[in-house]
Amino acid sequence: MGDSPGRGAPQRRHRAQPGRAGKYERRPEGPTSMGSLAQREDLQDDADKNSAFTWEVQANNRTYNAQFKEKVFLCWQKKKYKTNVIRTAKYNFFSFLPLNLYEQLHRVSNLYFLLIIILQSIPDISTLPWFSLGAPMVCLLFIRATRDLVDDIGRHKSDRTINNRPCQILMGKSFKRKKWQNLCVGDVVCLHKDNIVPADMLLLASTEPSSLCYVETVDIDGETNLKFRQALMVTHKELTSVKKMASFQGTVTCEAPNSRLHHFVGCLEWNDKKYSLDIGNLLLRGCRIRNTDTCYGMVIYAGFDTKIMKNCGKIHLKRTKLDVLMNKLVVVIFISVVLICLVLAFSFGFSVKEFKGQHYYLSGLHVSSVAAEAFFIFWGFLILLSVTIPMSMFILSEFIYLGNSVFINWDVQMYYQPQDVPAKARSTSLNDHLGQVEYIFSDKTGTLTQNILTFNKCCINGRIYGVAPTPELLAGSSISKGLGVPENQSHVWPQAQHPRPNQNQGIVARWPGFFRGPANFFFF
Repeated sequence: MGDSPGRGAPQRRHRAQPGRAGKYERRPEGPTSMGSLAQREDLQDDADKNSAFTWEVQANNRTYNAQFKEKVFLCWQKKKYKTNVIRTAKYNFFSFLPLNLYEQLHRVSNLYFLLIIILQSIPDISTLPWFSLGAPMVCLLFIRATRDLVDDIGRHKSDRTINNRPCQILMGKSFKRKKWQNLCVGDVVCLHKDNIVPADMLLLASTEPSSLCYVETVDIDGETNLKFRQALMVTHKELTSVKKMASFQGTVTCEAPNSRLHHFVGCLEWNDKKYSLDIGNLLLRGCRIRNTDTCYGMVIYAGFDTKIMKNCGKIHLKRTKLDVLMNKLVVVIFISVVLICLVLAFSFGFSVKEFKGQHYYLSGLHVSSVAAEAFFIFWGFLILLSVTIPMSMFILSEFIYLGNSVFINWDVQMYYQPQDVPAKARSTSLNDHLGQVEYIFSDKTGTLTQNILTFNKCCINGRIYGVAPTPELLAGSSISKGLGVPENQSHVWPQAQHPRPNQNQGIVARWPGFFRGPANFFFF
């Protein structure tokens, strides 16, 4: 499956284990490894304290892995290991209506309108028919529910696309093309260059020397620089064919699924020997294989047990600043309306009391007391003044959100031509947050820039090559003389296309024999 470890091949650093060649193996520090030897020893000490790992997976044995159960409630148990199916959508066929209504009632404006509709349905205090506000309320809820349903259908399509991605799973004595959703813990998977890792897997072997595997973690931590993972030497030397992988029955005992992306502790038990494992042996879901033709891995965590899915957390209801501001304004307006209604109710009470004193012969028309009439008139005034919060404004804002999303998808200035990617509004309820920046956390210049390097000029074997001469380095200048450059050997590169020195700009040298001799050593 690869070359034997060479003299210059990078090696990992571990404590001495049975079956290992040396006492320590070296690994460069960085986010892909556990860091220095002291940090590794601390982690080993932690692993010794927590030696009772609760996650046990056997390779190529689905029956053995399916026997593990976990208690949910009382006598109800479910399978301990999850499938590789993911669902990021909020609703399903049965939960859409109740859950969407529950979310919409989190808006203070909807609660306010619902209160007014309930008051309008009481004949003693109603000043307007209930359907005068009920019909627009149903229309508003329907528009928002439709918008949320369209957004969630997009999530279902995205989940379906991810779950149906192809991968090669070892079934019997050969690798068969299956879908991501068919993966189970313990399966051995074959990955090729530019493939995305479908689950958290233990790297078993690769076609690179010493079973190295280079991965790109841009979808996990945003880093575009390549990181490497390395298989154990025992699996690198033993698992050299598909037949041997089919007979591989190693058991991995490790920590339970967690959200720590740069930490993993476990051990591989195979042929009555144990081999320690760390994050350097693990391929995380979402990584992309780079600069490695073929690699093989054993699934340890699948689906929602993977580290990247553990970091996703639960789906929360997102609210924009405008929604929060509107909720506060509705509360302020409602309190103001209530105070006005109280003043009017007290004024009405005093007026009725004075009216009864002056016109005692009309006392038969006022059967109830003054306090009761003032109480009922308070709610009547509240219904009349409910128009201070117009429902038409909320209905109009929903159409504005929808139209804004359509215009974002049509915006030519937001189209990225190099990759043929147009702008796409995945949510129609968060448009007012577009372009709003509150905090910037930056650890280096490349975080907010493209880091595109453009070749300017070079000096090869005493000859200056560049786009154009500059005042800083003219032919015959003191710097040129110090470099030993003759006046007739400072050249400007012509406009020519060449794929190797400068792929982005295409401004390179095309001199006879340029890529032979000293210039070849400079560029290659």
